Amino acid sequence: MTSQTHDKVVIVGGGPSGTAAAAELARHGLKSVIIDEAPKLGGVIYRGPLRQTDSLPHLDDNLKRAMTALQTRYQAHSDSIEVKTQTRVLGPEGSNQLLLSDNTGLSRQPYGHLILATGCHERSVPFPGWQLPGVMLLGGVQLQLKSGLVRPGQRMALVGTGPLLPLVACQLHKAGVDVVGVYEASPFAKLAKEAVALLNKPKLTLSGMSMMSYLKKHKIPFKYGWGIVSAQGKEQLSSIQVAPYDSQWRAQRDLAQQVDVDAIGVGYGFVARTQLAMLLGLDHHYSKVSGYVPVLDEWHQSQNHEAFVVGDSNGLLGADAAICEGQLAALRLAWQCGKITESQLSARATKVKNKLARIKKFRFGFDRFSDRQSGLLSLAQPETVVCRCEQVRREQLDEAIAQGVKDITSLKMRTRIGMGDCQGKTCSSYALDYLHQAGLTENIGVIKPRFPLDPIPFTLME
Repeated sequence: MTSQTHDKVVIVGGGPSGTAAAAELARHGLKSVIIDEAPKLGGVIYRGPLRQTDSLPHLDDNLKRAMTALQTRYQAHSDSIEVKTQTRVLGPEGSNQLLLSDNTGLSRQPYGHLILATGCHERSVPFPGWQLPGVMLLGGVQLQLKSGLVRPGQRMALVGTGPLLPLVACQLHKAGVDVVGVYEASPFAKLAKEAVALLNKPKLTLSGMSMMSYLKKHKIPFKYGWGIVSAQGKEQLSSIQVAPYDSQWRAQRDLAQQVDVDAIGVGYGFVARTQLAMLLGLDHHYSKVSGYVPVLDEWHQSQNHEAFVVGDSNGLLGADAAICEGQLAALRLAWQCGKITESQLSARATKVKNKLARIKKFRFGFDRFSDRQSGLLSLAQPETVVCRCEQVRREQLDEAIAQGVKDITSLKMRTRIGMGDCQGKTCSSYALDYLHQAGLTENIGVIKPRFPLDPIPFTLME
């Protein structure tokens, strides 16, 4: 095991917020190290293809420009930014030090200052048949298209909520997939009420309208107030049932329709990826939209003053907001290190904060539109598996709660939910929502991450 020493700022995550922070630091004479588990920078949204291609006809021009801008931002300051790709952070080890894993073995990464830009992961919503091959989360569908350059299926439907639905539907169609339907859980009337909020980002709003026009032009059905009921198939997915949802997102099963597909994308939201922040001992609070997120000040700095948390790892605001947050954290660090004066900090930060405020107003409009309703939890039937690692069924949660379980730790001990290799990334959000639905809202806790965050192969052990 090797150990390195230097005085650079360590940034965990090479997506929009991490690269923006590194570039801003470099502008003020501070060097940094970006650590990312992927083969290239950009994060899920801007990473792009992992192999050479002549064209990307399935991606819109705005996305291509944003991907190019991120690479330009990095290249302009590459002399001040060290990049470690295909490297996982397993957790903190000792004081001001991270344990890393890559294909050469284990190493230690010291830090003087730390910026966490770990992003988010998708929120899993169990329903009958959700484990069938062909049932994918929406972000996974995008990764196959954008990074893998493969079609996730031939005949697909999309179900869920939020702005990713029309975007991915257009991308799939441009890639040659037969998109047979898009089912948005919220009613259109709820979106119409957010018109003022959406005007805070007029270009994005116009882009969304353009996507809807594209779907209409190509006769791709887009149904508001509809969602998934179940998936069917023997060895793999062959069909799904969709139905209208009521105001609480309870499926009206008597009106269900069957749709023949070989793959679907399911997107009912995301959860902030905060496992590393928790292991570092940062305080967290619960957000219905984002899950457990760190407690931060206006500069996205934690009560542990060596750590900043930026981007979707502190709340789900999207790539533009993530860039602003990375810049704010870097500016604060530059001031703390004596690289800029307080007046320079204020002048630059005011512009960034004003931009971030507009983005938040826009995003909060979509959050209200896509506000997850309790009826979604009723999709899982008693026999439906809700924790795939430990094969825990919904009826086991019901039994534990009926016996007096009132918090997530007791539920974990009683049912083994969250005790698998994924450490609850897949099931913890459902379990927390299920406890809330049962009326248990006080001191229910969180499934705490364990060190190491990822299994260590024996081949890497000394």
